[in-house]
Amino acid sequence: MKKIIGEFKEFIMRGNVLDLAVGVIIGGAFKTIVDSLTNDIISPILGLFGGLDFSSMVLSIGGVNLKYGSFITAIINFLIMAVVIFIFVKIVNSVISFGKKKPADEPVTTKVCPYCCTEIDINATKCPHCTSELIEIEPEALESEEPDVI
Repeated sequence: MKKIIGEFKEFIMRGNVLDLAVGVIIGGAFKTIVDSLTNDIISPILGLFGGLDFSSMVLSIGGVNLKYGSFITAIINFLIMAVVIFIFVKIVNSVISFGKKKPADEPVTTKVCPYCCTEIDINATKCPHCTSELIEIEPEALESEEPDVI
């Protein structure tokens, strides 16, 4: 039993579990802000232009009220929350990557044998696979050489 309690304690004390708990708590608090934004600002503005108040939209079927207006408000809440989180993540990612240097291109260490098309060391003068003598071509000659037109 002590082993299970110890494992559970280790699991709970991991950083990612604590980060998740903090995220859930902050997300719950943020939800109330988004609900207020939707119910108190966006819905009345939409009602001003469309003459509609989503929260009052109800469909009565057999004595049961279906509050589809509240559902529309919940969808608007979700979309606002998704946009805000998307923007927040983009900002955080750009701040994190701001100070990082992009990795430089690694120097070329291999070349391809023109006879057998095997990848070999850049300094090789003879192909270890087909034993062909490799002709050294200066890099400047390759750049200035015009391609053959067929």
